[in-house]
Amino acid sequence: MTLSVKKKVTKKKVSKASAKKKTAKSAAHKIIEKAKKSKKIPKLTVDDYTMHPMKLKLNSGRIHGNEEKRRIAVDMLERYTGHDLKDFQKQIILTNFQYYSERFNALLDDSYSTKGSAFKASSSKKAQVTIIEFGVGAAMAALIGELLAVVEPKAVLFLGLAGAVHHSLKVGDFVLPIASIRAEGVSRHFLPSQVPALPTFKVQKFVSQILVEHDLEYRTGTIHSTDYRFWEFDEAFKENLINERVLAVEMETAALFTSCFVSKVNIGALLLISDLPLHRGGIKTKASAKSVFRKYTDRHIEIGIEAMADIADRGEKIRHYTW
Repeated sequence: MTLSVKKKVTKKKVSKASAKKKTAKSAAHKIIEKAKKSKKIPKLTVDDYTMHPMKLKLNSGRIHGNEEKRRIAVDMLERYTGHDLKDFQKQIILTNFQYYSERFNALLDDSYSTKGSAFKASSSKKAQVTIIEFGVGAAMAALIGELLAVVEPKAVLFLGLAGAVHHSLKVGDFVLPIASIRAEGVSRHFLPSQVPALPTFKVQKFVSQILVEHDLEYRTGTIHSTDYRFWEFDEAFKENLINERVLAVEMETAALFTSCFVSKVNIGALLLISDLPLHRGGIKTKASAKSVFRKYTDRHIEIGIEAMADIADRGEKIRHYTW
């Protein structure tokens, strides 16, 4: 084959490839135009025009891709927290416990607090941080994770309590989870079961930096999330925890990581070991819980506030890819 013939063949192959690309793009344009007319997919970007049809379909069920769902979510978030959408800061702390909200209000003199039909919220404009007390359990965690999409926060940090599984952990230790086992029942509604529940790496990286700056030790590893209460009396469950090689067990992180991921919310978690349920007499009680709150939780919430306040000023861009 001569050189000129080779060039013609190559050009022909390129032309065919270009034609295929144009056809695919044309199909994508048709989907976009149809979506525009139905008003189901708002705020289309350049990326949307090359988006795979399956991706468009998936996004149409999410708050960032469905204007009607977003409108309902704004209404629900405002109703549940008592905050108007404009009151929320771009750095958000999540907690299960009233004391954390009270401590937040005591530390920040410009704190604006509200109580909604389900949650409590406080915001500080000076610190650029909001704290939301959302209750306990995976279902509530998944709900608040999804609702926060309407705020479009820069970073969210969950300050939770966990029971130690690994023998080296003691009450008062910090754990920065790198993953959570999805053993609760709600995250399957967001992602297939084989997808891991992961925090946003850069949020965890920033929190670890704050801990190091304060000379505070912490552990990293996998957490087991369950909606099974009184698991401490189930020997098979406990044996499974050991086999999984998890550091600790709690109820919310898997649902938070999963719902926030699909909602494009940057989420991290800093857990405080509150009890040692695998030890004799180590299950948390009313008396031991009081002791934990008295000794360790002030430091927990203070680190959380500092991390979220600082990430507003000196944190790098957090989400480094789109999907």
